[in-house]
Amino acid sequence: FPQSPPPIGILEKILFFLQCDNAKGLKAFYDAIKYGPNHLMVFGGVCATVTSIIAESLKGWNLVQLSFAATTPELADKKKYPYFFRTVPSDNAVNPAILKLLKYYQWKRVGTLTQDVQRFSEVRNDLTSVLYGEDIEISDTESFSNDPCTNVKKLKGNDVRIILGQFDEQMAAKVFCCAYDEEMYGSKYQWIIPGWYESSWWDSWINSSQCVSKNLLTAMEGYIGVDFEPLSSKVIKTISGRTPQQYEREYNDKRGDGQSSKFHGYAYDGIWVIAKTLQRAMKYLNTTNKHQKIEDFNYTNHKLGKIFLDAMNETNFFGVTGQVVFRNGERMGTIKFTQFQDRKEVKVGEYNAVADTLEIINNTIRFQGLEPPKDKTIIQEQLRKISLPLYSILSALTILGMIMASAFLFFNIKNRNQKLIKMSSPYMNNLIILGGMLSYASIFLFGLDGSFVSEKTFETLCTVRTWILTVGYTTAFGAMFAKTWRVHAIFKNVKMKKKIIKDQKLMVIVGGMLLIDLCILICWQVVDPLRRTVEKYNMEPDPAGRDISIRPILEHCENTHMTIWLGIVYAYKGLLMLFGCFLAWETRNVSIPALNDSKYIGMSVYNVGIMCIIGAAVSFLTRDQPNVQFCIVALVIIFCSTITLCLVFVPKLITLRTNPDAATQNRRFQFTQNQKKEDSKTSTSVTSVNQASTSRLEGLQSENHRLRMKITELDKDLEEVTMQLQDTPEKTTYIKQNHYQDLNDILSIRNFTDSKDGEKAVLKNHLDQNPQAQWSTTEPSRTSKDPVEDINSPEHIQRRLSLQLPILHHAYLPSIGGVDASCASPCVSPSASPRHRHVPPSFRVMVSGL
Repeated sequence: FPQSPPPIGILEKILFFLQCDNAKGLKAFYDAIKYGPNHLMVFGGVCATVTSIIAESLKGWNLVQLSFAATTPELADKKKYPYFFRTVPSDNAVNPAILKLLKYYQWKRVGTLTQDVQRFSEVRNDLTSVLYGEDIEISDTESFSNDPCTNVKKLKGNDVRIILGQFDEQMAAKVFCCAYDEEMYGSKYQWIIPGWYESSWWDSWINSSQCVSKNLLTAMEGYIGVDFEPLSSKVIKTISGRTPQQYEREYNDKRGDGQSSKFHGYAYDGIWVIAKTLQRAMKYLNTTNKHQKIEDFNYTNHKLGKIFLDAMNETNFFGVTGQVVFRNGERMGTIKFTQFQDRKEVKVGEYNAVADTLEIINNTIRFQGLEPPKDKTIIQEQLRKISLPLYSILSALTILGMIMASAFLFFNIKNRNQKLIKMSSPYMNNLIILGGMLSYASIFLFGLDGSFVSEKTFETLCTVRTWILTVGYTTAFGAMFAKTWRVHAIFKNVKMKKKIIKDQKLMVIVGGMLLIDLCILICWQVVDPLRRTVEKYNMEPDPAGRDISIRPILEHCENTHMTIWLGIVYAYKGLLMLFGCFLAWETRNVSIPALNDSKYIGMSVYNVGIMCIIGAAVSFLTRDQPNVQFCIVALVIIFCSTITLCLVFVPKLITLRTNPDAATQNRRFQFTQNQKKEDSKTSTSVTSVNQASTSRLEGLQSENHRLRMKITELDKDLEEVTMQLQDTPEKTTYIKQNHYQDLNDILSIRNFTDSKDGEKAVLKNHLDQNPQAQWSTTEPSRTSKDPVEDINSPEHIQRRLSLQLPILHHAYLPSIGGVDASCASPCVSPSASPRHRHVPPSFRVMVSGL
């Protein structure tokens, strides 16, 4: 001893006990107590079974026991073993080190796999209490007796990534074979097992294991072993004056070829613990009671026994195994961490229990991934958002569409007084453009998701974009259908009665359609508003190779009864489109381009219908692909809005630039309508309709007056001819009896003109307000001072009837624009003079019944 050594012969009173056989060991111990000298302490106890029995009985003899090899956790119970000490850390001493390692790598979720043996079960129980106090979750606890494969599979099923194992070498080989089969190795898993196995322990179990050596070594790669440090790695002189490295060399030299034990350093430090304990006891006795010596100790002297016990607890020095300190009889030693790398164990760190510090040796620990494995499958929710370049491209197309719509609006407003634009209802055209621009605007809102706006804003956008798209659709197509309805309402009556439909009435119709939309949308918003919902999809591996799983999520605008509300909206829009198709079909024969857009409406409805059906189907199938879905929806809206606006305005623009009068010229229109009468008879009326612009109304009236004056002049000529033919009354009688009705039809002349605002259809009779009743032979003759009206009196007719029909046909009728009875359309007699041929078609009349 370097200083104040105990008297010679004191160490001879230390009982060295190394027996592992229960019967022989206990017998030898009791014989030493009974027959030998009084022993001051017991040094030893290697096997747990014998050591535990002896340690429990030492309290009766006031003997302090110090073990250098007994690691069983059971001996840590101070109530049961109050006089027991050990220089080697117990198996439970690794648990604080494991806790420190878990904290170092921020692992907060682990699982345990324990062999069903008391030694391992006690360590597992102590580890559970240690981790529980540090808020680390043990997600699964598995125990096995022989076959660990089922338990390994359960650990994987519970997504355990950090496995704390407690099993011996033989079971370790089986565990790693099962881990290979379940693919519980590599960058995603970390095994932490006992480190006290024999060196190269796997070599003896490779051939006897269930899997080939390659598979076993693959599964073992990277495991971390935890065990106490046999010798300190610090280059510091110990209490003996040697460094741990010097001691190890001297030890190896003296043992020669003998087998090395990892407990030799703890046995060496144990001797120093006893020496220092006796030295402190002697010093204490010299200070307090100089007459009493440690040689006076006996098994019944509790006072000296208590002095030895207190002196042992005060032990604190640096030995070859590190700092030697006891806490409640347990050695606060150093725990080392080794890692299996390339078929060898490499020390990667150590834990100092005295200072409660963990030191990881730089660049020694290696994980098979880019980073330490996660303690669980990290599920990173990733919002599937719309690509910014895609949103930019479609937004640019949308802006171009809105610029085009603005150009059409400017064109419509600038040329609103032109005949072509005025007859096509510029106000309705403005509504069509407004609806198209609203539809365009909805595209910007459809592209805004959680990557651009907050959750609350997104929920608001769900409602706003639905309203804008719905109102825009109804505004555009409602205006188109209202225009078509007006054309249908004007021309559906074969009698061509007067029909006055102003733009205000069409706006009321469009307003009614919008009112229905608003009612549906308001009820939808109040009863079952749209909410932001998140749909989660199956996990996907990280494209960057990180140890995480990506769970795609997608935002939707939905509510409880989404199908019902969509069904109501689709049904209403579908009926609106069917109504538009019906009107377009009914007015297909109206050949006045300025009034009739039925052909373009039909094309628009066809394109919109087909695109909506295809778009809805593809959008539903690509529900989990927001980029594709947004692209489809945006392109459908852009295509439908652009095609509709172009079909409505491009023909007008071309016509206005090339031939502005062509669209406003009167063209023959035939409208056939079958009507069922009570007698099941069907009559077909073919009427020649002359349509003119409002600006020509005054010219038509003046021309009409001129023609009537000409008729008066001709009537005078007829009177003179009649006077000359009075000597042939039988002809008059014949004509009166046989051609009365025919002549009545001949003189039924109608003139069709446009009203001033281009929307009135006025049907004027050449014989103003002269019903057929006045032609009856029973009605008295009517006279009038007006020369125009007198020519139609029965007296004048009687005079005309005296003329021969050829004269009336070839001379009279061509002069007023008459037609041949065989002609189905207005024409000029070949024999008419040139001055009669210039009469424009607008002034022609239809004469039937010849």
